[in-house]
Amino acid sequence: MTNSTATKPTVIHSTFQLERRLKASPERIFAAFSDEATKRRWFYGSRPGLEDHTLDFKVGGRERAQMKMGPGTPVAGKTLVNDVIYEDIVPSRRIVTAYRMSMDGTPFSASLATIELIPNGSGTDLLFTHQGAYFENADGPEMRKAGWTSLLNKLTKELGETNGDLEEKAH
Repeated sequence: MTNSTATKPTVIHSTFQLERRLKASPERIFAAFSDEATKRRWFYGSRPGLEDHTLDFKVGGRERAQMKMGPGTPVAGKTLVNDVIYEDIVPSRRIVTAYRMSMDGTPFSASLATIELIPNGSGTDLLFTHQGAYFENADGPEMRKAGWTSLLNKLTKELGETNGDLEEKAH
């Protein structure tokens, strides 16, 4: 790898954490991830391009979303697929997923995402840890972090909270 003629790495690795202090109970937050209709509402919203979404929320279960990217996006007309496997679930405490994203059938990232729900006396601390490998033509760590920040904002609204305190950590 020290040879100057060696090719540059084709994978970018990145880890980040997002934390939210929420008023909702761990059970209520867990339900927002585990109930298919609820998750579709806050996670995907009213995206006109959502063509398909399925959720089998159990260890070894899968979640899949397929979206046609709309006009005004850098990838208009292309099909984005998010394939998820639920690796570990502890009700109202932890959800661990492995997921792969692809554009028009070509994978551009693989990630491990961990959601921890920690009771804090007056609500719940949500700790989200994302470990990603980004391939050629990937959105990259900065855009992924921005995407997950936006999703946690949507979750906060779904829970009826005006503002979950947000703390971000890069590793």
